Amino acid sequence: MVPGADNRVVGSTRFWKIDRGNRKLEIGHTGLSASVQRSGVNTEAKFLLLGHAFGVMDCVRVQFTTDELNHKSRAAILRIGAKQEGIVRHERIMPDGRKRNSVRFSIIDAEWPEVRAGLEQKMARPEG
Repeated sequence: MVPGADNRVVGSTRFWKIDRGNRKLEIGHTGLSASVQRSGVNTEAKFLLLGHAFGVMDCVRVQFTTDELNHKSRAAILRIGAKQEGIVRHERIMPDGRKRNSVRFSIIDAEWPEVRAGLEQKMARPEG
């Protein structure tokens, strides 16, 4: 049991687009309750997922994708240590007909030790 935890579900995030042959995957479909945004919950969740991806699944690449217009998500992905690679133009058609541009980010295996250390530092501070 985590000290101070009240065991309520506050969101979810997951692996998807798993490509074992190329040892890569994507972390995404993250949704967090407003009450825990910028609280350290996302940092810890991503730390655990990245640790499993690089340490257990032996990934060489973990990527993240978000809507070009989602500035909060883009900032959160950069805060965990991912690098922006570029924008995929008109990647999908949204339900309202808008042509979505997606921003792609990644962390590769050679970067993981530095990213891991940065996340550990963030989590050691109050309000990680």
